[in-house]
Amino acid sequence: MYQDPHAFVSIDTLSDTLCGKTRPIHFKGVCTVVSKLFHIVDPDRAYFGQKDAQQLAIIRKMVKDLNFDIEIVGCPIVREEDGLAKSSRNTYLNEEERKAALCLSQAVKLGESLICKGILAEDVLGKMCALIDAEPLAKIDYVSIVDALTMQPVEKVDNDVLVAMAVYIGKTRLIDNFSFEV
Repeated sequence: MYQDPHAFVSIDTLSDTLCGKTRPIHFKGVCTVVSKLFHIVDPDRAYFGQKDAQQLAIIRKMVKDLNFDIEIVGCPIVREEDGLAKSSRNTYLNEEERKAALCLSQAVKLGESLICKGILAEDVLGKMCALIDAEPLAKIDYVSIVDALTMQPVEKVDNDVLVAMAVYIGKTRLIDNFSFEV
């Protein structure tokens, strides 16, 4: 595997938004661990879930910046029967919290329908946040609409976007998202 010794990873613009705001060094650690793993294993392909869309974007950027000859494959979000995105963190939820957590998937469905109708980004976010805020056990970390490539916030949905959220249900932080292609 060839790696340009002068290459560097420039993830700052991707990691300064969404989860990176409240977890500032998390993605640098992810890049360190994943790049070491890639050097050890030397894979042709690596699979990452789209549920953590920001991490997927950062891994793709790292692979490009460091000239890894690896195809990064994004895997669709897998959902429970009731719509909640599958996560090991779901096991931390008690029965009441588990029901409350459905506000995330409900917000995803609402956001998808509103964006398809051409509703302004600010209004989409407002309605998604109102739905989540109506759940007493939910505390929003963030709900954002960002450019799918740069992860920078957008005011209009005139390019491909990622609509992502992190919400605490009790003490458990859950994430969910959807992409919208123009």
